[in-house]
Amino acid sequence: MNEQATSRSDGPLQGPPSTEVLLTAEVFDGEPGCIAQARALADRFLARLVAEWLAVLGEHTRSDLMLAVSELVTNADRYSHGPYLLELEGDARRISVTVYDSSTALPVLYSPDPARLGGHGMEIVVALCDRVTAERVPVGKRIRAEFTLST
Repeated sequence: MNEQATSRSDGPLQGPPSTEVLLTAEVFDGEPGCIAQARALADRFLARLVAEWLAVLGEHTRSDLMLAVSELVTNADRYSHGPYLLELEGDARRISVTVYDSSTALPVLYSPDPARLGGHGMEIVVALCDRVTAERVPVGKRIRAEFTLST
């Protein structure tokens, strides 16, 4: 991915972004167990989104989002030097998973190759999400994966 990269967009996400969203975020320091903690945060977030916002999750939404969180947090843990921030934002129509880390190196999206060892994280995230963006920000980079929910 380059200076600012966007993946697979089958058109714009439905409707204008809502001004009211459910938001949760947590900083992780790379200690053992961070990925499990990030997944637990995402699981609590989804439960609240369903209970408070009456969001309808598709058959695979929960597992897709949890896998995207795992991949993005694993990449931040592996490639950045310092803490990273996981931010989850959503409403009844969409969810975004955003990871900020201190590395300015944008992720590389390789062509699918089942014989390649490693390097499949972003390939997986792109396949799961409706849209993925990666861009440099003053503190390093931001990677955002967006999911459109069932209506």
